[in-house]
Amino acid sequence: MAVRRSRPSLYISVDIEADGPIPGPYSMLSLGAAVAGVQDAGGFTAADPEARTFYRELRPISDDFVPEALAVSGLDRERLSLEGLEPALALGQFTRWVREVSEGAQPVMCGYPASYDWTFLYWYLIRFTGESPFGHSGCLDMKTLYATKAGVPLRAVAKRSMPAELLPRRRHTHHALDDAVEQAELFAHLMAWQGPASPR
Repeated sequence: MAVRRSRPSLYISVDIEADGPIPGPYSMLSLGAAVAGVQDAGGFTAADPEARTFYRELRPISDDFVPEALAVSGLDRERLSLEGLEPALALGQFTRWVREVSEGAQPVMCGYPASYDWTFLYWYLIRFTGESPFGHSGCLDMKTLYATKAGVPLRAVAKRSMPAELLPRRRHTHHALDDAVEQAELFAHLMAWQGPASPR
């Protein structure tokens, strides 16, 4: 029986900043993405996370926001109401960018953790473009990846508990592009990591 060859996976680190816990009632205010690397039958090859990136700031879609959530990013909703891109335009541009950088491969969104960012990203893609370049399940959670390799419970995972060699050199700034690039570096380290050394 012939083995079906699958296309390579092109991993794209995504970070979003939003003004609340869920999309719809609340708004995604910025979207950053960076190509983290590609995986094929020969293994994973890391990319320079600063080489192929995407960043947009979006117009809020509602008047509701959680002040504590907004404070995390430091973004100005009033400015974005005037200067932010319409979500349909921003997400259309993002979809085209994903398709360009992933030509010949299947794009996979990765995040730390992916759950929050994927919830906003997928909702916005379907709501404002009608489709997702990642499909409905093309996401990978870095916390789960680490927990699996480290053999620890998922809820025990935190960056401060990870080995120093896995941690990115870049700072986590809560700017969506900065954090997407930082997370792409973490992802490349996780993909190369063989897990904790066995005790002698």
